Amino acid sequence: MQLTRFTDLGLRVLMYLCQAESGQTVTIAEIAERFDVAHNHLAKVVQFMGQQGWLVNVRGKGGGIHLAHPADHYRLGQVIRLLERTDELIDCAQPPCVLRGQCALKGLLSRGEDAFYAALDQHTLADATAGKTGTALIKLHRSHG
Repeated sequence: MQLTRFTDLGLRVLMYLCQAESGQTVTIAEIAERFDVAHNHLAKVVQFMGQQGWLVNVRGKGGGIHLAHPADHYRLGQVIRLLERTDELIDCAQPPCVLRGQCALKGLLSRGEDAFYAALDQHTLADATAGKTGTALIKLHRSHG
């Protein structure tokens, strides 16, 4: 299974915001610069995550975004499942498969996908940003400006 670029960027944003100082807002431009990604694409990701209630958007001078909840609130499986925005790994209807309705593969893949998300749901954003990752993110924040 390969995650989409949208999901990759969403996870990077969440991880970066995890290490922001308490109460600090971060701009999309800062994140785009730190991760060397297009501002417009990142803005779409941030907008989606704001709609999910994961981010708070602060408008005006000194505005930006920050996490809406503590890092241990975000279960990785739930986050990735929503960022991926897909219903199924394969679509037997398009193009129509001649084995449709007689094939066990779709069920096996669905069980594997469920196990993947269940394993990730055992971990939070706080887990993903602990240790060396957290240290690297803090350095990334300090390199801004």
